[in-house]
Amino acid sequence: MQNKKVIFGLIVIIVIMGLALLFTNIKNFSTRNTIKIISSVPMRGATVGQSMYNGTDMAFEEIGYQIGKFKIEFIPKDDGDETGKWQTYLERNIATEAVNDPDVMVYMGTYNSGAAKISIPITNRAGLVQVSAANTWPGLTLPGYLPGEPGIFYPTNKRTFFRVCPNDAVQGPVGAMWAKEMGVKKVYIVDDGDAYGKGIATLFEKKAREIGITVVAHTSISAIDALSIDETVFDIKKQNPDLIYFGGVTANGAIPFVTRVRKNNIPSKIMGPDGIGDESFINNVGKDAEGIFITSGGLAADAMTGKGKDFVDAYKAKYGKDPDIYGIYTYEAGKVVIEAIKKAGVKDRAKILEEISRTENFTGFFGTWSFDTYGDTTKAFMVANIIQNGKVEFIKILQN
Repeated sequence: MQNKKVIFGLIVIIVIMGLALLFTNIKNFSTRNTIKIISSVPMRGATVGQSMYNGTDMAFEEIGYQIGKFKIEFIPKDDGDETGKWQTYLERNIATEAVNDPDVMVYMGTYNSGAAKISIPITNRAGLVQVSAANTWPGLTLPGYLPGEPGIFYPTNKRTFFRVCPNDAVQGPVGAMWAKEMGVKKVYIVDDGDAYGKGIATLFEKKAREIGITVVAHTSISAIDALSIDETVFDIKKQNPDLIYFGGVTANGAIPFVTRVRKNNIPSKIMGPDGIGDESFINNVGKDAEGIFITSGGLAADAMTGKGKDFVDAYKAKYGKDPDIYGIYTYEAGKVVIEAIKKAGVKDRAKILEEISRTENFTGFFGTWSFDTYGDTTKAFMVANIIQNGKVEFIKILQN
């Protein structure tokens, strides 16, 4: 009897070990055939992050989250606080977590160029490709802007960062040229102090001076410093410029700044980049947003045609509203990633990076383009828009 109990116990142990081994093998097989793609953008508060996530997710949803034998797991991460402002420690943590997960093959983001300055060196050291649909600061890829850039972002001396959107080397200057076309003679420039805002405002200022527009002032404000906003608005009223140019994003003080300008009955025109051409800005500023001029690196939803219009219609049917420009660009970025993984055919960071860098003659919403040697899109054009009837409406293409 005792021997039977021992034999039975051994059988139970063997069965349990066999099942454990089976489950381990199943799990390992599943992991081997799963590719994780991380998205890092602010997802709360005054942000366009949700639209960016939606656009990318639609690209993966269309293929059933499957590329060949690989299951695609798209994981959104939030690098912003409750107001929508990106935070250094959050971006650093997300990038570090991504590179340490061997299943992560692509890092998509960021929204803010300042956040990209944090994550690019981290992903670069790990050979993890980073694809952005929104980072526009030229120094992320091009020399000649800030000391040490872009080399400081690439410790391996190999480019691992790519963007499907045009950079501010184009957007800032064409904004100034558009202002000149409007008859602007005096401009007051305000930025939000962040890499994107300060950068594009500085590029706008340089071009404005070159073409004979008088820059009466250039100052920075902070979303958490109401006094800096009030002092700036008071000075603008005293200077009475033809145009106020705001360089920055919605979450970094654009809402209270524009609201105060309007409440003080300042008659100046207002212009800003695509950083404030989003639903959050329009909804929070309300009627005071009407008439604000916006430059962007792509067409607004109402101006899209062909496949672009098909996407806009599908997006609206799914989410009940039009995508903003970044929602459009993230969908395109998702398609670029899908094609690269297909061509790579393996779950390997180096191979997927190589295929993304080779993206050439890609047929996108705004024409056929390639990535150049710096990681920038070769399709760089800018668009003039106006906020009207509660949305961003297309005016014309701006020539560089």
